[in-house]
Amino acid sequence: MIFGGFSTPIGTGPLPTGSQPVSAGVRTWCVQGLGVSARVVGATTGRRRIIVLGLCGASRADLDGLLDHPLPDDVAWRWPGAYAVVEEREDAVLIHTDPASAYPVYAIRFHEGWAWCTSSRLLAALQGAGVDPRRLVSSILLPSVPALAGEHTFFSGVKQLPPGSRIKLPADMRPFGCTVTWHPAPVSGLPAPHRLREVLAAAVSLRVTADPDLSCDLSGGLDSTSIAVLAAQALPVGKQLPAVTIHPDGDLEGADLRYARLTAVANEDRMVHFQLPLGTEHLPYTAITAVPATDEPVPSTLTRARLIGQMRWMRTHLGARTHLTGDGGDSVLFQPPLHLADLIRHRRWRAAAGEAFGWARLRHDTPLSLLRDAHRAACLTRHEALRQLAQDVGSPDRHDQGQVCWFPLVPFPSWATSAARNLLADAADEAARAEDQLPGLDSSIRALADEVREIARSATADAALAASCGVSLHNPFLDPQVVTAMLTVPLEQRPAIHSYKPVLRAAMTGLLPDTVAARDTKGSFEADHFTGMRANLPDLLDLADGHLAELGLIDPVRFRTKLREAAAGIPAPLASIEQALTAEAWLRAHHRTPLSAWDHSVKAHHD
Repeated sequence: MIFGGFSTPIGTGPLPTGSQPVSAGVRTWCVQGLGVSARVVGATTGRRRIIVLGLCGASRADLDGLLDHPLPDDVAWRWPGAYAVVEEREDAVLIHTDPASAYPVYAIRFHEGWAWCTSSRLLAALQGAGVDPRRLVSSILLPSVPALAGEHTFFSGVKQLPPGSRIKLPADMRPFGCTVTWHPAPVSGLPAPHRLREVLAAAVSLRVTADPDLSCDLSGGLDSTSIAVLAAQALPVGKQLPAVTIHPDGDLEGADLRYARLTAVANEDRMVHFQLPLGTEHLPYTAITAVPATDEPVPSTLTRARLIGQMRWMRTHLGARTHLTGDGGDSVLFQPPLHLADLIRHRRWRAAAGEAFGWARLRHDTPLSLLRDAHRAACLTRHEALRQLAQDVGSPDRHDQGQVCWFPLVPFPSWATSAARNLLADAADEAARAEDQLPGLDSSIRALADEVREIARSATADAALAASCGVSLHNPFLDPQVVTAMLTVPLEQRPAIHSYKPVLRAAMTGLLPDTVAARDTKGSFEADHFTGMRANLPDLLDLADGHLAELGLIDPVRFRTKLREAAAGIPAPLASIEQALTAEAWLRAHHRTPLSAWDHSVKAHHD
């Protein structure tokens, strides 16, 4: 379901075709679709109206109590769920955004004021905005540096409203005002596992209450297994959770299936286990251009056939309308390498040495080189690192993945053009000049905030893919309360960078089978990945002469060469190639799907 509105108090705004006001006396409109309806308070009692968009665990009494006072700073993450809060006033619209970007809101200047919407593509249709090449390049060549995006979306002129903020959209052409309301400074008190279990259980329980007939992934890994067990525990007595494990057709002895079966047996009174085989029609890279038109490239584009196959099967055979996954757990639960720099900056020498030795054993590296990198990173501010990034982008020899640094670079691919390099440098330069909205945080926490927001926002495109099958997709690990709980853990309680999700293990004590809780690896579909690339190589080669080439961002001849080499198994960095294919598939879906129409003969409802 898409929501939107205008900041102007007079009915000058058009409406998207098929939209309607969310309630009488309210200017906010909606376009019907999957999702939760808006909850409105104050529509008939005064000149101030409050609208909650998205899934929110607040009770009616909680919401009614908001009318008598200014909204609290934490209103967008005070309760479980992923949601935004809109205040309609006569002189402006105030939007309170969630800190994780799990429920992003966008805005664009329109006539006398501002238009806002939960879909950037719908706003692009209002303004006739085209695709932003610079944002596109950043997503292809440096997706691991979300700072390059800033407030830019994939459509020129359409801005994402800053997450974790109170934004005032004035009823005139003035810039919008922004007050940051979320700052994940360390919070003492309950140990991290207790806090995680409390907020994660609440996030899952909220979905179970909203739809007791939901289903859940059960991949055999810690993240989805934890979500599935919490969901099963939250179900009413007598109901059982449909838990789904996908696996290659004919392979019934894989590690993922073994661990999933252990969990299902341990919860057999509350869980029904379904094993879903995937055939050649579900291979990665199959029909990737069949993705729907979305606000941004779909993260699951390359595995579209697998996700679509699973969603359609669950919708048909289980009747599932809501599905939970463990996606986002890796970002929330792991510490980035910059944690080592934080230990050095805080003079925790013993802890830094211990973690360097532990990490060096895993990486077959030397502790001294890790500590040297960490010391260098500890001496750099985020702004300084961004300025350095602007100078270094475009190097074909840099490969910083896994190193202790602010913004790891990957080799600039030979198929990317000089125009793409210039756009990337421009993005880095703008990011270096922008004011940091979260100053004073430890480096690892600041980096995690960027990463989680990127993962959570882009997950809405995956949700759109699932919605095309009639299934509402949810990722409880990306709920703002869960993200806040993990990002506010004090330095001394943060997990070691070489440990495997110890906070989640401790949080789930007594709920997971011991063997499952002790698992420190995850299965892989890597063999299927290369099989799929080879099987679909002709279609992938055709994508080289597409929109990216037309925009002057890639050299199609060189791109095809690297694709053939990758399919042949020649070792080479694949990440940028995969991102380019994902972006090209998105561009094709965008250009073949007409933008939603806006009806200028009707005006947005006003009281």
